[in-house]
Formats: sequence, structure tokens, C-alpha cells
Amino acid sequence: MDLSKVVWRKASRSTVQNDNCVEVAGVRDVVAFRDSRDPEGPQLVVSRGEFQRFAQALKNL
Repeated sequence: MDLSKVVWRKASRSTVQNDNCVEVAGVRDVVAFRDSRDPEGPQLVVSRGEFQRFAQALKNL
């Protein structure tokens, strides 16, 4: 999947001092993740349903 033209978003809690952040991009029926410190590095792509389950699990921590 070509992700070269997607719009990546950093978490709203990301700060200048804390650059250890994951970025996400919504692309059609999937959500892509990448390390903000390594934008040319590996990217993980999951379905929107998997992303929703992941986000809910994080909220329940």
C-alpha cells in the first residue's frame, strides 16, 4: 500500500519535549501507524475495526 501521500497526525498529547510519538493516518478502510522519529521506517496497517478495538483497550487500562 502506498502511504507516501497520506496526512499523518501526531497524538494531541505529544509535546516538543517528548518526541517519542506514534503518528496515525486514516486511509480508506484502514488505519496506518508509524514512529514519528522514523517517518521513513516501518509502517503498520490495520483495519478500522482492529484500530477501534485497540483504542478501546487502551482506554480501559
